[in-house]
Amino acid sequence: MLNQRLLAAAAAGDAEAVRSAVNEGADLETRNAQRQTALLLAAAADHVEVAEILVAAGADPDALDYRHDTPWLVTGVTGSVGMLKALLPARPDMTIRNRYGGVSLIPACERGHVDYVREVLKTGIDVNHVNDLGWTGLLEAVILGDGSGPYQEIVRLLLDGGADPGLADKDGVTALEHARTKGQREIVAILSAA
Repeated sequence: MLNQRLLAAAAAGDAEAVRSAVNEGADLETRNAQRQTALLLAAAADHVEVAEILVAAGADPDALDYRHDTPWLVTGVTGSVGMLKALLPARPDMTIRNRYGGVSLIPACERGHVDYVREVLKTGIDVNHVNDLGWTGLLEAVILGDGSGPYQEIVRLLLDGGADPGLADKDGVTALEHARTKGQREIVAILSAA
């Protein structure tokens, strides 16, 4: 019952109830039916204060759920810089891959999370990591992005962070070639200059 209280409070963002459950001895790694821990529930819903309490108590930022997500990996999907910063003291494993074989940087690039990309690049995450589709964060930003301002900024950040513009996808097509095909003129200019 105590463990269920912890999970419900974390999902709801009720920091005081989480603190109480932790102080009463709830299992930080207890899981719901989807194998999600309290920290993963807090990360997915961007309940930063709850995450800070759980991290301070020793919760695992690398606990995998049924979809192969972890609290850390979820930050790339949500784009929450606050959650990223809340989880860093727990020393998350930045090499853990999601169900698509990507690290947290890749979904952030796909979704246009400029501030997250800027912040996660400071952690030393592998900017040239290739996922199961054969795509890097740079390729995702071009292929799945719309070429708008946020994606232009992400491309700049990735290049400044050491992204290799010559890395091609599984078909041998580079980010520059994809940008040309998609008519992303500004991104073509940025990649050409690189």
